[in-house]
Amino acid sequence: MAQSPAVSSAAKNATLNGSSVATAARTQEVGVLLLPNFAFMAFAAAIEPLRHANRLSGRTLYRWHLLSVDGKPVAASNLIALTPEAAIGDSTTRFDAVYVAGGLESENIRDRAIFAWLNRMVRHGSRIGGLSTGTYVLARAGLLNHYRSCIHWEYLQPFREEFPDLDVTDDLFEIDRDRATCSGGTAALDMMLHLIRLDYGHDLAMAVAEQVVHTQVREADHHQRLSPAARLGVTHPKLLGVIGMMEQNIEQPLDRAELAQKVGLSVRQVERLFHKYLDTRPMRYYLALRLARARLLLTQTDRSILDVALACGFETASHFSKCFHSAYSRTPSSYRQSLRRGAGPAAPSLRAE
Repeated sequence: MAQSPAVSSAAKNATLNGSSVATAARTQEVGVLLLPNFAFMAFAAAIEPLRHANRLSGRTLYRWHLLSVDGKPVAASNLIALTPEAAIGDSTTRFDAVYVAGGLESENIRDRAIFAWLNRMVRHGSRIGGLSTGTYVLARAGLLNHYRSCIHWEYLQPFREEFPDLDVTDDLFEIDRDRATCSGGTAALDMMLHLIRLDYGHDLAMAVAEQVVHTQVREADHHQRLSPAARLGVTHPKLLGVIGMMEQNIEQPLDRAELAQKVGLSVRQVERLFHKYLDTRPMRYYLALRLARARLLLTQTDRSILDVALACGFETASHFSKCFHSAYSRTPSSYRQSLRRGAGPAAPSLRAE
């Protein structure tokens, strides 16, 4: 079968230190440690660019190896199970890079065997990376001290609280010397494209991007989250200004008069904007934001119910519990218990009743 123009062009043009990729250095061995409930999208977004780099260059630039703690199959959060080739303690491969594929509940992992193995990989010269919440495992293993790192935006606040001395950002991905972390989802694709570019040049990285129909290769400092305008489908600047202030003032909520005054409107005008564009009331919307933050803290941290309440602007645990129950049909403590059974509440409605 004839080679496609894209393949031949990439193989011809991609360079490494001035030489053809076809005559580049040895195959890079990449280990991927699968954690229970790992994020499948981030995993696939990290592996597929490597596969395309091999195909487009006409040689095996990368070879990946799936690992687990005990060598047994690991199910992703979407319930698709992958079978690793070895347990971490049994693998004899000398890895050029090791990535921890995290996901739901990875923030709870405190496995000393994993930490010891990762530190051993560092001593052997491996680049160490984290996909999505794999950053938690790297931090607990002591591998992010004096390195920049990032994590998915939902986990950013509790991560910073647990590791106040680490330099953690809200960027899409971070590559700092021999550490590489990404926020999850398609951010893994952008990070891998950047690494391919560092390894084998711009041309090959862009050819890979075209193969996966990734028409806008994002830099590390690209925002993780959509803007409020994109998330909510509204463009009114005053309304967006109020929402922005709400999101920035969760622990010490502003009252209606303060919110209105800061955007140069009356309380009544703000209420009309929320009703017209979001079909809800301002304080109801604000409460839903605070409860959503509380749900994340209940899920991702071991903080007491009172600490969570205070962090989300509630003066007492009883008031917090009442509001949480009204929104989620269960108390904060019963919600935490439900997490062990894998059942969580739906998000509260922002619509007016």
